[in-house]
Amino acid sequence: MHVDPAGKPGAMIITSGLLHESDAKTAHGLIRGTERFTILAVIDAVHAGKDAGEVLDGIHRGIPVYATVREAAAALPSGIRYAIIGVATVGGLLPDTIAVTVKECLREGMSIVNGLHDYLQDMPEMVALAAAHQAELIDIRRPKRRQELHFWSARIFKVQAPIIAVMGMDCAIGKRTTCRLVRQACEAAGINAQMIYTGQTGWLQGGKYGFIFDSTLNDFISGELEHAIHSCWEETEARVILLEGQSALRNPSGPCGSEFLVSGNARHTILIHAPKRKYYDHLPEWGAIPSVESEIALIRDLGSKVIALALNTEDCTDEEALAFQQQYRQHLKIPVLLPLQQGVNDVIPVIQSLIK
Repeated sequence: MHVDPAGKPGAMIITSGLLHESDAKTAHGLIRGTERFTILAVIDAVHAGKDAGEVLDGIHRGIPVYATVREAAAALPSGIRYAIIGVATVGGLLPDTIAVTVKECLREGMSIVNGLHDYLQDMPEMVALAAAHQAELIDIRRPKRRQELHFWSARIFKVQAPIIAVMGMDCAIGKRTTCRLVRQACEAAGINAQMIYTGQTGWLQGGKYGFIFDSTLNDFISGELEHAIHSCWEETEARVILLEGQSALRNPSGPCGSEFLVSGNARHTILIHAPKRKYYDHLPEWGAIPSVESEIALIRDLGSKVIALALNTEDCTDEEALAFQQQYRQHLKIPVLLPLQQGVNDVIPVIQSLIK
């Protein structure tokens, strides 16, 4: 089995033609960094021959893209243990193109890490292939058993560290990436900040505290959130706790966020906005995304204060991104971040001021 010097097992990511799409946000997060795996390759025929980092954001990361599993297996160190499904589709369905590649990986003896709602362990053909080639099917989005779940108990009010929710105006807008960047910036500034993951990619990136929000029985979402926050604070003595948001407060396909502010007692929020995105999930029939000002007001009504705005600059030129930043900075009078272009250091003094 390939293991890097840090003890992380080697893995390849399956995107099967979707590497450049927002549906591949799981792959994008893993390419940017993970403490759980060493990413050795991406399987994607559309981008074969390129570097995955350069496809993602123009940064070379030494992760080659191969057209097929066989090509990757021939070129890479032997004993790669895992193949990770790198897409997060609407409804968590397994695309046929991904399923074909999954079977190829199983035939090579690789275990599959699956973050979709379609569970491989429920598919007889996948189960048979895995058994024949001594591989595992790891469905990380499978719900916990009732006995493993926690109900909300008010322990959240014992947490002394400031709790900051990182929330977005829409799905696939950069919540997890921004949250990781803020945690890393806090660490560089000497602040013990911990991140609570709430999605499958957060776990794949090595998150120690959290749960998978959309696989949790509704009665226990508040309790699982509270348990993760309180356990993290108690065990790590965190000075700041960051919550990875999900969906958006008013996205009609899955409104989410009030739990972080109310049940999770996040009295501060970093809000993410894509200035050129007009409709939820880019679909006019889903409705127009409201103004940043109205979202800030809604968050305030839920008991939290927006301490910074981060911009997702999709479809923006560099000049447009800087213009949007200046516009919002002047109007809102709070730090306005360009996380991928400039980092998130501008919010660190604000976070330091919250620490008692």
